[in-house]
Amino acid sequence: MSLYHLIGQFLRRHWVAYSVSGVMLVGIALLLVWIPRQVGHVVDALVADRLTQAQLREELMWLVGAGVLVYLLRVGWRLQLYAAAYRLGVELRQRLYARLSHQGPAFYQDRRTGNLMALATNDVDAVEMAAGEAMLAGFDGSLTLVLVVGMMALGVDARLAAIALLPFPLMALAFWWISRHVHEASRQALDRFGSLNDHVQETLSGVRTVRALGLQARSEAQFATLAAGAAQASYEAQRWEAAYEPAVGLTLGAATVLTLGAGGWLVWQQELTLGQLTSFSLYLGQLIWPMFAAGWVLALLERGRAAWNRLQPVLDAPLTVDDHGTIERVEPGPLALQDVGFRYPGSTRDALDHVSLQLAPGRTLGLVGATGAGKTTLLRLLLRHHAPDAGSLRWNGQDLQAYTLDALRAAIAWVPQEAFLFSATVAENIALARPQATPEEIEHVARLAAVHDDILRLPNGYATPVGERGVTLSGGQRQRVAIARALLADAPLLLLDDALSAVDTETEARILAHLRETRVGRTVVIASHRLSAVADADQTVVLRDGHLIEQGSHAGLLAHGGWYARQWRYQQLQASLDAS
Repeated sequence: MSLYHLIGQFLRRHWVAYSVSGVMLVGIALLLVWIPRQVGHVVDALVADRLTQAQLREELMWLVGAGVLVYLLRVGWRLQLYAAAYRLGVELRQRLYARLSHQGPAFYQDRRTGNLMALATNDVDAVEMAAGEAMLAGFDGSLTLVLVVGMMALGVDARLAAIALLPFPLMALAFWWISRHVHEASRQALDRFGSLNDHVQETLSGVRTVRALGLQARSEAQFATLAAGAAQASYEAQRWEAAYEPAVGLTLGAATVLTLGAGGWLVWQQELTLGQLTSFSLYLGQLIWPMFAAGWVLALLERGRAAWNRLQPVLDAPLTVDDHGTIERVEPGPLALQDVGFRYPGSTRDALDHVSLQLAPGRTLGLVGATGAGKTTLLRLLLRHHAPDAGSLRWNGQDLQAYTLDALRAAIAWVPQEAFLFSATVAENIALARPQATPEEIEHVARLAAVHDDILRLPNGYATPVGERGVTLSGGQRQRVAIARALLADAPLLLLDDALSAVDTETEARILAHLRETRVGRTVVIASHRLSAVADADQTVVLRDGHLIEQGSHAGLLAHGGWYARQWRYQQLQASLDAS
C-alpha cells in the first residue's frame, strides 16, 4: 500500500473534519480573490474622484472585515486539520505497537530496538504531516491558484495573465528535480536518526558494562560520529527543501518584470486602467502562497513517502508465529513431544532433533545438558516463541497451535534466564500478571521465592521502586522476584529457565522445597545447569547438541553412569570443596 493509498483511506474515514476544513479554505480563497478586485475598484474610483470620505471609510471597513474573517477561518481550519491529522499519528503508533508486541523473537533477531523506536517517533510524525499539513496546504494552494489565475485572466486581462505565467513551466521542472533529491535526503536522514537512536538505546541499556570496561571514550566518539552523520543528513534534507524558495522567488520575480513591462505598455495604450494593473499586481502577489505551498507540499510528501517506506515493511511483516488457533481455554493435561525438530533461521545445525518425551500433569520435568544443548529452545517451543520445523507438541491431546496465543500464554508462567523487571515498585512487579492481588498474596509468594526478607531490607519495602530493568536489585534478587511473579500467576504450567543460577545453593534448596509444597496440580519444567535443581524431579532428560541422550529419574540416571552421573559427581565434589 502506498502513502497516497493510506492517506486516501484516512480521508474517507475522517471526511467530515477534512470537509469542514475544505469549506473554510474555500471561504478564505474567495475572500482573498475578492480583496484585490475590490482594491482595484477603490483605486479607479479614487482616480476618477467618485468616492466620498464616508464611502472610502465604508470600503476600508469592508476590507478590514474581510481580513479579520480570513484570520478566523485560518485558525478554524488549522484546528480541524490538526485534530484529524493527529488521529492518524495515534492510529499508526497503535498499529506499530500492536504489531511489535505480537511478533516473536525471530522478528527481532535482525532488527534493532532503537530503530524501531525511531519509527514510532520521527517516521510517524512525517507521515502525519503528509496526511495533515500537506493535504490541506495542497488543497488550499491549488484552489487559490485556480481562483487567482482565473481572476487574472477573466477579471483583468487574459493577455497579461498569459505573459505572467510564461516562467511557471520552468518552475515546475525545477520542483520535479528538487523533489527527487528531497526524497533521497529524507530517507537518509531518517535512517541515520535510527542508527543514532540505536546507539543511545544500546549504550544506556549497557551503561554499567561500558563503565566497567572503560569504554566511555570510545562510546562518546561513536556517538559524536553518528550524531554528526545524522545532523549532516538532516542538513542535506533541509538544504534541498530550501531550494524550493529560490525557485519560487525567481519565477515570481520574472513574472513581475513581465507583468510590469507588458502591463505598463497596455496602460500607455489605454487598453488597461491603472486600477486593473493594481489588481493584477496584487493577484500576482497572491500567487506567492500557492507557489510556496507547492514546494512545501512536495517536501512534506517526499518526507512522508520516505518515512512510509520504512514503516510499511514493519507494519506488514508477517507474524513469526501464526496465531490461527481457535481453542480459547487450556485444560491442564499431559505434555507430549513427538519427534520435535527445530533449527534457528540462518543456523547450519539443528537446535533440536527428533526429541520425544511425555510428562503427566502435576509432574516435574528436569532439563539438563551442556550450554547450547537445546534446553532454552525447548522451552521457547512450549511458549510458542517459535514453531517447530518437524514433529508436534501437544498439551492435553491438543496441538499447541490449536490454542490461541493469548490462551496458551495465560496458562504458562515463565521465568527466563535473564529476569526482566519493569520500572515500578517491587510489589507492582510481582503482581504484574495479577494487578488485583492483595498485599497478603504478594507477600506469600515472595516468601515462597525466598525474597521476602530481602524486600523488607529495601528502603521502602514492597513499595521500593526497582529502577529500569530492576537495576537497584542484585541478580539473585531479580530472579527471585521473577519467580514470585510466576507463582502469583498460578498458571497450570510453570517454566523455569535456569532461574536459580544467581542464587546460592542454600536459597536454591529453600525455593525448591517451597515449589514441591505448592506444585499440587501444577506441571513444572526446570531447565538448569545445576543438577541439584532437578534432583527431585519426577523425570529428567539430558540434551546434547539438540538430541535427547538420557532420560529417567535421578536415581536411574545415576545408576546408568552416563553424562548425568559424571556431572553429578563433579558438581558434588565442587560443592564440597567450596564448603571447605
